[in-house]
Amino acid sequence: MYNPFAGKRGHLNGSVVDMLPVTPSDVTDLSQVAIGLYVTVAGDVTFHNVDGTSRTITVPDNFYLICSVSRVLATGTTATGIHAMLA
Repeated sequence: MYNPFAGKRGHLNGSVVDMLPVTPSDVTDLSQVAIGLYVTVAGDVTFHNVDGTSRTITVPDNFYLICSVSRVLATGTTATGIHAMLA
């Protein structure tokens, strides 16, 4: 899996070059580590960050969640219309 954070700490320079729809899964990682998520419909988003740490964040409609994301979990995720932002 491509990881834009490999060898970097702190921040990632650059812009989003693509956005892909996300189907939450408890077993499948994203095709590459995302630099964030765009969520169209409010709810909870449960995800693993680049270090594998699980987080659950409650977000409003049309929210940009800026954090490394390697997997969006089905369990605990109630938000819909989730898109991975890729560098």
